[in-house]
Amino acid sequence: MGESAAKVAAIAIVLCAPAAGPLPNQTHAPLDEGREAIVPDSRRPTVVAAFTRESYRPGRVARLVFTDHVPAVTMQIYRAGTDSTPLRANDVMRGTAVTEPVDLGPVERASARKVAIGPWASGVYFAKLTAPGGRIGYAPFVLAPRVLGVHNVAVVIPTQTWQAYNFRDCDGDGHGDTWYAGWNQRTARLGRPFLHRGTPPHWKSNDLPFLQWVEASGKTVDYLADSDLASTRTGARLRAAYSLVVFPSHEEYVTTREYDVVTAYRNRGGHLIFLSANNFFWRIVSHGNVMTRTRRWRDLGRPEAALSGVEYFRNDRGQRREPWVIRASPANNWLLSGSGLAPGSRISSGGIEADRITTSSPRNITIVAQIPNLYGPGLTPQMTYYETRRGARVFAAGAFGLTGAVVDPRVARLLANLWRRMADPPAAEKSLPDQPETLTAP
Repeated sequence: MGESAAKVAAIAIVLCAPAAGPLPNQTHAPLDEGREAIVPDSRRPTVVAAFTRESYRPGRVARLVFTDHVPAVTMQIYRAGTDSTPLRANDVMRGTAVTEPVDLGPVERASARKVAIGPWASGVYFAKLTAPGGRIGYAPFVLAPRVLGVHNVAVVIPTQTWQAYNFRDCDGDGHGDTWYAGWNQRTARLGRPFLHRGTPPHWKSNDLPFLQWVEASGKTVDYLADSDLASTRTGARLRAAYSLVVFPSHEEYVTTREYDVVTAYRNRGGHLIFLSANNFFWRIVSHGNVMTRTRRWRDLGRPEAALSGVEYFRNDRGQRREPWVIRASPANNWLLSGSGLAPGSRISSGGIEADRITTSSPRNITIVAQIPNLYGPGLTPQMTYYETRRGARVFAAGAFGLTGAVVDPRVARLLANLWRRMADPPAAEKSLPDQPETLTAP
């Protein structure tokens, strides 16, 4: 790959320096307000590193920061989602190599290496880092398109929610640097290496199945990180670039800019697909590499149901999961076409976190499926669809688990029908706002 692929340049930086001694194999997560539980990390040997930004563009130079000493490291860049094999481990990432292995030599704690980003297609990528002793680590990043609108569909990867659920302890206080490590904590740091050898939280169940479906079905899309969405100046600009914006995973934490842009995009006729649950729930403010959780959007007078159609109401961490049951709905005339599904059919296994319609939902919303009484009488997650006068079409799954069932041909056909309904001809190409590469100390 040569110098253009990964020019080694040690740069002093303290982004997530560990305390002296081995990294802990466990961290803390709340059971409820004021109580904490132990969350285990992978015990397999690893290389701990992370890129300093959520996303890059082709031809840019990324910085990869290491947080422990490694006597010899080899790096290879992969595109995620191209391997159709289901993952069973929480600490593994797979894909197709887009570079040859490069010897980075020894690395020190709090040092960085420059990595040249190639002319690859937009997607989710990761650096696989290997070292003697069976050490393996992963450092994922989103490769955004050169400009907005290269393709007419955008897929938003929940990079901020990834970090909110990242319990990596960078300041050495014995607790993860996230509000989930203690209810009195309001901040979470961006740019930290993930636990489980660098694999994003819930990667194998929330994110990977959709990426695999996109790759296997031959669809071409633009992938955006939260930072790319937040850098889009207006909803009009997003609408000019994309007919459809998909949120395939858990988009729980968003900034005001993101909420404004996506709402304006919908108001201008842009289509939205939410394939998970509990989306656009919390408002966050980002300063440098620190996110601060402020208030729920519904408490700010902007309930998420007015955008996605449904509102988060329950989480039991997956104790109960049941299939969605298809209902009679006008939308199902096209949504179920060719799938073999009909009212009363049962698909997938949904649950974990759940949404339902409220008084804030659009008046013409229709329930296409639901998981009856999953959490008790009347506590029913709902899959919904609505359209606006401006022509926007909005689908929400209403619970976790739909994308994990794409191996079921019926679910795959449902998603294909949804895609066909919303992915109109491409819109005009617009530039992605420039984001200069910087290193920010914690």
